[in-house]
Amino acid sequence: MQKRKLGNSGLEVSAIGLGCMGLSFGYGPAVERVDGITLIRSAFEAGVTFFDTAECYGPFVNEELVGEAVAPFRDQIVIATKFGFQDGDSKKPVDSRPERIRAVAEASLKRLKTDRIDLFYQHRVDPNVPIEEVAGTVKDLIREGKVKHFGLSEAGAQTIRRAHAVQPVAALQSEYSLWWREPEQSVLPTLEELGIGFVPFSPLGKGFLTGAINASTEFASNDFRNVVPRFSEENRKANAALVDVLGQIADAKSVTRAQIALAWLLAQKQWIVPIPGTTKLHRLKENVGAAAVELSADDLTAIESALRDIQIVGERYPAHIQQRVDR
Repeated sequence: MQKRKLGNSGLEVSAIGLGCMGLSFGYGPAVERVDGITLIRSAFEAGVTFFDTAECYGPFVNEELVGEAVAPFRDQIVIATKFGFQDGDSKKPVDSRPERIRAVAEASLKRLKTDRIDLFYQHRVDPNVPIEEVAGTVKDLIREGKVKHFGLSEAGAQTIRRAHAVQPVAALQSEYSLWWREPEQSVLPTLEELGIGFVPFSPLGKGFLTGAINASTEFASNDFRNVVPRFSEENRKANAALVDVLGQIADAKSVTRAQIALAWLLAQKQWIVPIPGTTKLHRLKENVGAAAVELSADDLTAIESALRDIQIVGERYPAHIQQRVDR
């Protein structure tokens, strides 16, 4: 697989990474440990060198899974993990106090069975801790060799600038896809100006853009899409028009909807690296295959034109989670 550099940081990763969260958390029952290890190792064999986890995925068990899975090839890959929630629990308030960041770093290193974190993200901006303090703490961890690069997640343009002035930000991770394009307004121009890479999570719209979800789909009781407004039955029905258009474009190129959605992201900027997640080996193969799908300028214009009149319905988060997104 082709490699990409995340901005000016020098951090080189595969053009498509693997979001590991869903193996343990968020999308229904966790996979069996052996199956999770098989999937992560299969991703590496397919050329993936960028693996994304966080202490709160589980909590904690996802980091342990990733650490065990990548142990045979640890020095050939990049591990990204995150700090930022009280007690490592995403249902609790944010917490980016310097002592908490340090504690998470030490615990994550143990769970990941490694001596350094390649990319350490602040998972959500903490309004109670100045971002300069957060950046300064990570800067110290970098100086100590425990962390290689600093990242932010769901941060707004001003926060990015303030953090970057203290410790260069290698990458911003935020939701970005054909059905959530808000980062184009102020975030992407800021990243381009400062030389920061962009890592879109949920690049397939939490599965919706694959075409595998429709108005009658029933999610597991512990699948967080049950509380996402955009995934209400009514909104899924309304948003089907986007999937239909993607299908027409994909059929014309003999590829899948997911591959078009990922190829579209890759075509936006050379420093964009999406991290689709999956629990299924055939979906992994499909996602990795998107790196070989080339969209011409005419293709991109056609996609833009086809989607212009489609109105996406429903908020991407319930209100209590949306409040945590930095503007």
